[in-house]
Amino acid sequence: MSISADVELKDEGRRLILHAAGQRREFAALWLRERAPDDTTLDTRTGQRLIEAAQLPLTLRAETASCEADTLHVRFSDGHATAYALNDLLLDTDADRAEVEPGLRLWDAGLDALPQATFAAALEDDGALLAMLEDLHCYGFVKVSGVPCEADGMQPLIDRIGPLRRTNWGGIADVKSLANAFDLTMTQRGLEPHTDNPYRDPIPGYIWLHCLSNAAAGGDSTLTDGFMAAQRLKVEAPEDFACLTRLSPRFRYTDATTDLESEGPLIELDSRGRLARVRYSNRTERIAAHDAALLERYYAARQRFYRLITDEALTVHLKLGPGDMLIMDNYRLLHGRTAYQLEGGVRHLRQGYVDRDSTASRRRVLGAQLAGNARPGASHTAQGVTP
Repeated sequence: MSISADVELKDEGRRLILHAAGQRREFAALWLRERAPDDTTLDTRTGQRLIEAAQLPLTLRAETASCEADTLHVRFSDGHATAYALNDLLLDTDADRAEVEPGLRLWDAGLDALPQATFAAALEDDGALLAMLEDLHCYGFVKVSGVPCEADGMQPLIDRIGPLRRTNWGGIADVKSLANAFDLTMTQRGLEPHTDNPYRDPIPGYIWLHCLSNAAAGGDSTLTDGFMAAQRLKVEAPEDFACLTRLSPRFRYTDATTDLESEGPLIELDSRGRLARVRYSNRTERIAAHDAALLERYYAARQRFYRLITDEALTVHLKLGPGDMLIMDNYRLLHGRTAYQLEGGVRHLRQGYVDRDSTASRRRVLGAQLAGNARPGASHTAQGVTP
C-alpha cells in the first residue's frame, strides 16, 4: 500500500517535517544523517555504522528533501545524499508515542485463554517455536505442556533458544520444601507476587518453571501482569507512579557463600518513557533511610502498587501438573503461589533462567528466516532505498 506524504524543512534545514498517514512527524537532520541506510554509511554485511557520528558537524542541515514512491530523498549540507523507506521512519516515530513496547498485550484476570505451546512441537518445528516466542513476548508468559518429567527435562528446549543462565544455585535447580530452607521459596508458605532475583546484575530475564509433581494440597501458581498494574497506577495515582519510577530501593540476598546486592526502581521506564521493567520482592527489598517525608511518599506509593498486584481482578490462577511448564518474563510478570501442605502429596518443581538478549535474538532471527528476509544484521541496509 502506497504512503502519501509531503515534506518541509524548518529551522534552516535542521529539522525535517514529514506529513504522512494523516500525522505530522518531526526529524532532526543530524538524526537522519547518522541513520542514512546507504552502503557508504552502513556496512552492508553487518549493518554497523561506518562513519563516526560524533564527528558530524552540529550545524549539519538538510538542503533538499522530497517524497516519491514511498521513499524520502534527502541531500545534506555535507554533500551526502540518501533515501529512506517511509514506512521505516513512521515505525520509529510511532514507537515514541507508545506507553509500552509495540507488540505487547496487557492483560488482567479476564484473559480469555492462556498462551500455550507443546514441548515436542516447539522442539521439532521452527514455526511452533516462533509462535511460542511471539506469545512469550506479547503476553509475558506461556504455558508449555508435555515437558518430560525428568530432572533436566526442559534443557533441550532451552538449548533451542539460548544458554541456560547459571547462578549460585547452579543451572536448573529444585523448587521444593526443605527442612533447612536457604530461601523462602523452599518452604510451604505462600509467596506474594514478586519478580525473581532483583539483587542480581543483570537480573535474569526469563524464568522457566517445570513441574515434576504437584499433588500437594494448595501450591497453585498466581500470575499478574506488572505492566498492567503499573499502567493502572499511572491512571489512578500519577504521583505514586512517578514516585516509584524515581526512587530506587536496594535488594539483597545473602547466605553462607553468597552476598548479592543491586538496586533499581519498582517501576522502570526506558529512555522513551515506556514501561521497561517492574521489580517487586518484599523478601529482599531494603530502602535507604531517606528523608522522612520522602519515605512516607514512597511507602504510600508502594502500598497502592501492592494492592494492585494482589488484586484478584488482575490475577490469573492456575495449577501446574506433571509435565507442565511456565516460561515467564521476569522483567514484566509477577508470580506467586498459594501455601501448600505436604500431607496431600509431593510438590516438586525445577527452575532455570534464560537471559533476555538470547531469547529476543532467537525470536527476531527466526522470524526473519521464516519470513524469507535477510539476517537482522543485514536488514539495516535492506530497510533503506538506494538513492
